[in-house]
Amino acid sequence: MTLAPIHVIGGGLAGSEAAWQAAEAGVPVVLHEMRPVRATDAHKTDGLAELVCSNSFRSDDAETNAVGLLHAEMRLAGSLIMQAGDANQVPAGGALAVDREGFSEAVTRAIKAHPLITVVREEIAGLPPEDWDQAIIATGALTAPSLAEAIRAATGAEALAFFDAIAPIVHFDTIDIDVCWFQSRYDKAGPGGTGKDYINCPMNKAQYEAFVQALLDGDKTSFKEWEGTPYFDGCLPIEVMAERGPETLRHGPMKPMGLTNAHKPDEKPYAVVQLRQDNALGTLYNMVGFQTKLKYAEQVRIFRMIPGLEKAEFARLGGLHRNTYINSPALLDSTLQLKSRPGLRFAGQITGCEGYVESAAMGLLAGRFAAAARLGRNVAPPPPTTAFGALLGHITGGHILSDDEPGKRSFQPMNVNFGLFPPIEAPKAEGKRLRGKEKTLAKKRAITARALADCRGWLGIAARAAAE
Repeated sequence: MTLAPIHVIGGGLAGSEAAWQAAEAGVPVVLHEMRPVRATDAHKTDGLAELVCSNSFRSDDAETNAVGLLHAEMRLAGSLIMQAGDANQVPAGGALAVDREGFSEAVTRAIKAHPLITVVREEIAGLPPEDWDQAIIATGALTAPSLAEAIRAATGAEALAFFDAIAPIVHFDTIDIDVCWFQSRYDKAGPGGTGKDYINCPMNKAQYEAFVQALLDGDKTSFKEWEGTPYFDGCLPIEVMAERGPETLRHGPMKPMGLTNAHKPDEKPYAVVQLRQDNALGTLYNMVGFQTKLKYAEQVRIFRMIPGLEKAEFARLGGLHRNTYINSPALLDSTLQLKSRPGLRFAGQITGCEGYVESAAMGLLAGRFAAAARLGRNVAPPPPTTAFGALLGHITGGHILSDDEPGKRSFQPMNVNFGLFPPIEAPKAEGKRLRGKEKTLAKKRAITARALADCRGWLGIAARAAAE
């Protein structure tokens, strides 16, 4: 029987991986890439899977690092992106860094050589036609304006963003609750709230003034020429607010009004930093109003000046940059399929994941889901205990919307991190009680061991090995 092809729009890492996975499952694929017919502001070549920002896939440690675990799961799933990365690795310590040109050439060569993949160089200006009943949009951060407008028209004006205004996210278990306290401003519960929906970090006047000065002096990144400067009063970087005057933050996101320090009720805080729960598991907290252009090392240094965050570990650091992405938790089902149009899936950075590896992983899943649908097979999403499942869960439903700001878009792109996984207890060592770093590492190893076992089960690797 001749199968109708799956159409994949976008030849970046996510699109290339989606095409590869579907073809490896035995389904023909047409991969549509607009370069060189239409160039982008950042790409320099017409090669597939071109890396435009960095040659690093970050840590390759599959035992104690979440992105390293994602590498391992992708290798188990036969990822083309990981095969090309491993084959073009350059020295980078514990990280997987690649020769960018060699990597792109390897992906392009493999895609073009696959007997079930046809590469078509053309721009798809609107949504795929209805007769493309299985299609994947994987156009990334630099989606062409015509396609972006078609997506917006189909999904709603508030469903598509063109810039990330990202605030840092902190692992809950690294916040000092002996210094901070839970309380909503004026104890206001709000829809679904309890009146204790924020973690509050208090500052006295000296701490506040030192913090503001650090923001002013901190080393910052600049916008790329083609990004423009998307400042508007609703999402000013924290340091830009500080530049407007020393009291600006204290009357903005750091205002102490309506808050009483539970540990020192007689001492009114001069300023307060609030953190709001960011995921359903309660493992991650977002620093409210703290989008920033500070460089990453500066963010860690300066934000650890905040009382209660001296030992904070960050699941994601802040930023503000151009990025086209959809409001996935509202729009997509658990197989990355548009709820309003079955058979049309999204993959990669446009879904609201951050990072090359994460984008490729979502392409891998979208390709597998689309192939299963074409073959008439049922496929369950990966377990939430896996890196695949944890990231997919964040994108398609793990994010919490703001109760106190109805209608405001709050879903933000995220790298894979251990805060997205269901919690697990650290194993107990014989004869001694684990503490500090030892306990943290033991917990991470328990998460990764569980993840790899569950990923093998989802892929059917254990069953195949037993049959053989």
